[in-house]
Amino acid sequence: MNIFKKFNPHFLKRNSVSRPENPDVAYNLWAADYDSQPDNMMLAWDEEIFSGLINKMDLKNKIIADIGCGTGRHWKKILSREPERLIGFDVSEGMLKMLQQKFPEAETHHLKNDRLNGLEHQSCDFVFSTLTIAHIENAGKALSEWKRVLKPGGEMIITDYHPFALQKGGKRTFSYNGKTVEVKNYVHSIQKIKQIARQLDLEVLRFIEKSIDISAKPFYEKQNALPVYDAWKGTPIIYGIHLKKPDSVK
Repeated sequence: MNIFKKFNPHFLKRNSVSRPENPDVAYNLWAADYDSQPDNMMLAWDEEIFSGLINKMDLKNKIIADIGCGTGRHWKKILSREPERLIGFDVSEGMLKMLQQKFPEAETHHLKNDRLNGLEHQSCDFVFSTLTIAHIENAGKALSEWKRVLKPGGEMIITDYHPFALQKGGKRTFSYNGKTVEVKNYVHSIQKIKQIARQLDLEVLRFIEKSIDISAKPFYEKQNALPVYDAWKGTPIIYGIHLKKPDSVK
């Protein structure tokens, strides 16, 4: 998961990669190597933010949908909290295949047209989606569907690359057969995400964002990329938001 040129988190200059690939195509190519990313700052910080947001949640005997579940990066942690049911959705069949190898009894669905087929109205206690929503063109449509499956009082956790960094030129890229592949992103500002949440009557319980600061420097040092660190220092790079559906449906 590259973020900067010659560096793991992923931001490359706009003319350094070919035309962006749709997420389903790109992640099918990336799937086999996705879990082999040592010292990846974005994955480490996503882990930190996601863990912090779910830390006080009671997941036992709950029904959880994981949108953009990928290879199941967070599944070991979630399953240790003994949910009744954990359902994964992803546009990449390759990523789902890797998840199934790690969790043979996993319940997964190939996500198409942002529809959570197989989930009934108001059937989930929680919806989680990490490092995914910027891959979705119509964020409002997706969030509306995610809300549909939440029970009254249900909660939603979203993390992703910060839109400010994407606007600055950030890209999600990886190497495949000696070439750099870029995954298509759409910039949804934090203001837009919060506005969609308000329109859907979702309450913002907590918002976290992390910027490139001194704690990021070791990641760059390991990649001999301190000039990149200096250029991006202070840039918001990742965020997490915790939303809640009203206890009673209006």
